[in-house]
Amino acid sequence: MDVDELRSLLGELEKLHSRFESKFSELYGEKSVEELEAVLRSLHELSAEKLEKASSLYRELAKFGGRLEELSKELYKNEHQMKFRIEEVLSLLRGDDFNSRARLKASFDRLVQFHRLYDYAVRKAIGELSAEVEGLAFLGENHKKVPVGILEEIHRTRYLEERLDSLVRFVYRLYAHPSDVHRVERALLEWHSKGLLWVEARNVEKLSGVRDAEEILEGLALIGVVEKKMRGGEGVYRHRAYG
Repeated sequence: MDVDELRSLLGELEKLHSRFESKFSELYGEKSVEELEAVLRSLHELSAEKLEKASSLYRELAKFGGRLEELSKELYKNEHQMKFRIEEVLSLLRGDDFNSRARLKASFDRLVQFHRLYDYAVRKAIGELSAEVEGLAFLGENHKKVPVGILEEIHRTRYLEERLDSLVRFVYRLYAHPSDVHRVERALLEWHSKGLLWVEARNVEKLSGVRDAEEILEGLALIGVVEKKMRGGEGVYRHRAYG
């Protein structure tokens, strides 16, 4: 995908987001269940389209590493979370007993609360990505494609910088809080014992009670204690001692 195509994709995302925000405002105020469902289904359709484009963008920009990868990953995660929140509300919409109504209210409140951060985060990510993509134009031939040799060198350098940075953070945690490392390992193994082969960092963090457990998992992956792979744009981990 060349620079012009990246610009176009970001432009489409920006337009979709404006449409989404306009439609989201219709959720507020008195509505029948049917009216609320109609708005939510429109939002879900827009959200699915946004997620598809954010996924395409992340696949392309992950090749560059660094800030481009970070921003596009954050955009993808926000779009994925929004789609999930809308689907959660839709799934609870038709219940008419007290418990169902309570669960619907809680789910709707979570959606509205997430949206308060979502709009700012998405607009910020699109704006910063647009600026970063414009910077790529200066590396390209006639402002089109980034030369393969330069791209590979940028990717290799940033990859090594990120691995070194992860290793430095891990060594500090190992020195300052060695018990955190053991708690993260135990939590990962405990998830395995419950039947979960590949575990997300947030699940390890929840079970271990260790903040920023992903830093430790990344370090353990670098020294070969755990394995890591990407799933849905997010890292998942497996302890090599398991199985």
